[in-house]
Amino acid sequence: MINRRNLIGAGALGAAGAAATFSTPKAGAVLATPAITRNRRRFNMVTTWPKGLPGLGTAAERVAERISQMTDGFIEIRVFAAGELVPPFESFDAVANGSADMYHGAEYYWTAKSSAYPFFTSVPFGMTAQELMGWIDFGGGQELWDELSGQFGIKSLQGANTGHQMGGWFRREIRSLADMAGLKMRIPGQGGEVIRALGGASIALAGGEIYQALQTGAIDAAEWVGPWNDYALGFHREAPFYYGPGFQEPGAGLAVGINRRVWDSLNETEQMIFKSACESVNHLSLGEFTYQNSVHLELLTTRHNVRLRSLPDDVMQRISEASYDIRAASGRSGLEKRIYDSYERALKLMRGWSDISDGPYYAARARGK
Repeated sequence: MINRRNLIGAGALGAAGAAATFSTPKAGAVLATPAITRNRRRFNMVTTWPKGLPGLGTAAERVAERISQMTDGFIEIRVFAAGELVPPFESFDAVANGSADMYHGAEYYWTAKSSAYPFFTSVPFGMTAQELMGWIDFGGGQELWDELSGQFGIKSLQGANTGHQMGGWFRREIRSLADMAGLKMRIPGQGGEVIRALGGASIALAGGEIYQALQTGAIDAAEWVGPWNDYALGFHREAPFYYGPGFQEPGAGLAVGINRRVWDSLNETEQMIFKSACESVNHLSLGEFTYQNSVHLELLTTRHNVRLRSLPDDVMQRISEASYDIRAASGRSGLEKRIYDSYERALKLMRGWSDISDGPYYAARARGK
């Protein structure tokens, strides 16, 4: 449950409070330079990330900082880590009902709201980061996302991307498809459905809960992000086998969800500032994750004796088959079907390019020195 007293005590204003206390400039008002707006506005952003987590947590902080910078400090956003104001998986409801103004999180956490939400984060054997950005920004994805989130009173924007993730940390080796039977794994979204299709059990845990679950044996394996974030949370101390590739998240997009009343209370310039801040952080994060994952993979393998492994061929084959069926099952009717159809058309189109560009290039580069 959301503690309203804590929200107010922290100086955070909900959507209704923000709209009532801080007014937008009247039409024709003369604004002082360089301020964008005379009236200060304060909002709160809840997140699904542990406090101080690099990459994911800092992306949320950067969105807030850039909005403040571009408005000369007249719009202030206070960021709260998972559990500081609301539990991580209650962030969506808090923003939808106006108890919080914004969230930063992964849309596949809201699968219970709609089976189409995972398409705006990542789905098994789906789009890479670049392809996801292409679909959302240029292939009609944003318009469908607006329609979906609008049903819940939320405006959604891309707010970070981790790039290709790893398959996860395992306490024991996976040698064949038989080893997947009975496996208890922390894995959300459609990736969790794939694990169930292989005979395992998927368990939904927030990032801050994963280490203890591995430590106590409550789970046998866990995927989180990649070397950078995984190193920060110390999973290598409990599960020595690090598996790839990350079939479940080939390019995980993260979102900023804004209460629709808050969004509509912003003038056109302010809305453009929010969009620009989210867009810049989204693109910046991809480069940062790419570099930092490389740095921390080297640390894990050279200093901590982490054993890199690839999932066996029979496991990957079954995962591929199950992934296609699960994606199709999530879009059987209505808006969900339109989102699924749009996603699949864009994926097929962009694969035509990547199959003759990125794929062959990586293979050729690997044969060099």
